[in-house]
This record gives sequence, C-alpha cells and structure tokens, in this order.
Amino acid sequence: MKYFLYFGLFVCLSLVSSCQKKTGSFRPGMLFPDTDGVHINAHGGGILSHNGKYYWFGEHKIAGKLGNSAQVGVSCYSSDDLYNWKNEGIALAVSEDSTHDIARGCVLERPKVIYNAKNNNYVMWFHLERKGNSYSSALTGVAVADKPEGPYRFIRSFRPDAGAWPVNVSDFHKRTDNRTKEAFSGGDLPEPIDSGMMNLIGRDFEKGQMSRDMNLFVDDDGRAYLVHASEENSTLHISELTDDYTDTRGHYVRLFPGRFMEAPALFKRDGKYYLIMSGCTGWAPNEARSAVADSLFGEWRELGNPCVGEDADLTFHSQSTYVLPVDGKEDCFIFMADRWVPENPIDGRYVWLPLTFEGEKPVLRWTDEWSY
Repeated sequence: MKYFLYFGLFVCLSLVSSCQKKTGSFRPGMLFPDTDGVHINAHGGGILSHNGKYYWFGEHKIAGKLGNSAQVGVSCYSSDDLYNWKNEGIALAVSEDSTHDIARGCVLERPKVIYNAKNNNYVMWFHLERKGNSYSSALTGVAVADKPEGPYRFIRSFRPDAGAWPVNVSDFHKRTDNRTKEAFSGGDLPEPIDSGMMNLIGRDFEKGQMSRDMNLFVDDDGRAYLVHASEENSTLHISELTDDYTDTRGHYVRLFPGRFMEAPALFKRDGKYYLIMSGCTGWAPNEARSAVADSLFGEWRELGNPCVGEDADLTFHSQSTYVLPVDGKEDCFIFMADRWVPENPIDGRYVWLPLTFEGEKPVLRWTDEWSY
C-alpha cells in the first residue's frame, strides 16, 4: 500500500510540474518558458502565422561555445495566443554525414518559414555556412515540408541571383578590369565602400551574391522576397523568389551600399514597407536602424534609430530578428530580438516589445512586462 501511495504522489507531483501556469504577458529579457516550463530554444527566429495558429522557428542551441554552431537543427514551437508555446520538436535536423551541406557543426542561422499556397507546402530559408568554412560560404539554405511543424526536407544551398545584375546596377559594376580601390582613384567610385575590393557585385556575378543574415517577406499579392546581408555585409539585397518560393528569380535590388547592416526585419504598414536592422558588431549589441519605402524596389529612406530611452543606443542589449503583425489586431506589431550569449548560447534571451509609430517613424520603448 505504501508503494502505491508514494507512486501516486510521484505521479501527481509530476503532473503539477508539467502543467505550467498559463501566462498572458511578455517579459522581455527574462526566461521565456514553454508549456513544459523549459526556456524556449528558438534563437534568431521568425514566426509563421497560418490557419489561426502561430509557429515559431529558431536555432536550437546547446550549452557552451560549441552551441554557436548547429549541433541539433531548427526548433519549432506552436501557440494560439503568442504567450504560451508548445514544443513541437526539431523541424529540420542536422545531418550526421560530415560531407552534407547541413552537417552537424555547420553554421545554420536565422531560419524563417513561409507558406506556399501554390504547392500547399511550407518553405524554410536560412543562412548557411558549411562546416569548417567559418563565415566564407555565405549561402542560403532551403528546405520544404508538408506540415508547418515539419519535418523539413533539405533541398539545397546556394548563393542567390547568380548571373543576374540588380535592377539598380551601374556601369561600374559591369567593368571587367581591375576592380580595386586604386583602379578607381580618379573619382568615379559610385558609392562609399571601405573594402579593398570595390566591385563585389561584379566579383560574385557568376557564382551568386553572398548571403548572410536574412529574412523572408510575403507581400499582399502573394509574391515572396528574401532580404539579406550581402557584399561582405556592406550592402543589403532584396531578392524576389520564384512562385514555389524555393529559389530567387534574378530580380533584386541593392539597399544602403556601404552602410554595413545586418539582422534585417521587413514588414508592411499602411501600404508602406519598413525595415529594422542593426549595424555589424558581431555578437555585441549596437544601435538599431530603420528605413521606409513606398515600394520594395523603390527608393528607401533611413529613419534613424527606432529605440528611445535608456539603452536605446544598444537596442536594449539585443538585435532584431523579426517584426510580427498580430492577427486580428489593427496596427499591432511585435518587435522580436535576441540577446546573444556566445559563451553559453542556450541561455540567450528574447526581447519582444510593442512596435508603435510616430507619424511614419517606428518607435520602440522598453517595458518590463506588457500585453498586446
């Protein structure tokens, strides 16, 4: 009898501990537990809103510096309300084949997923550096699945827009002579770039353009776009995707040449397109940047730092990863960012803040706890 009493008590305690109390608020920078009470492991992530449900995809980290490379894969969590998240497991697993593009130990960052209505499937893109290549690969990776939570099937990795010029190409980019800084000392440099190799677009024309920090965006007409840091991180690109969302069309535009931006988050409000980005300072936080345009391929204008208040110059010790329009809430946007902890990546925290507007300028203010 005593055994059954102890066993019953153990079962009850286990059930109590596993049934975490639901929450109805966000606490930026604090532990963000899933429905099992475990800190969510989905770093550098993004959210798919589909059929009344949200799916959060992100990098699965492990403890210690080894966790800065991909040891497990891409995590997926699901939620009905954005506050409470169920762990759906690993959506895309790394390969145990050391020669595979996404072999364990590669760098697999900032996964994003969009739904393709044409094929009724789900398409994941991510920044990929092959194992042992440090950050020299500068590839995009693509995987697809039949269900939002996966499992995802890796298709391939590549550099976008091979053999294509951007819509705002200049004669300078098409020159085939010596493309060093010294070769253009006569004053015909079309843009400010600090790199010793000036014409990076021309250099990478045949093999495709470099791609690192990235994001996906689907416009109202169903066309999808990849926005990514390119040209040794000196310039952002926006590339239109094919109808199945698994490749680029070769139709792309260069933004902010020589400004060195990364961590782009692209969204739309009242017919205008917005970007929130960071500078390039490695794992260390820096001052966020914002910009607006009437057209994705049109003229973009910088609007400055969207953050105001204490630690605004450090984006509240975080870096942008996604801007989420909340379903059913008019003019309601959530700014998603990461606090990186490279010494112990699994302890990275999430900074989710309400994104408001003053005129056309996006504004971010710190709050310890909030609800939309």
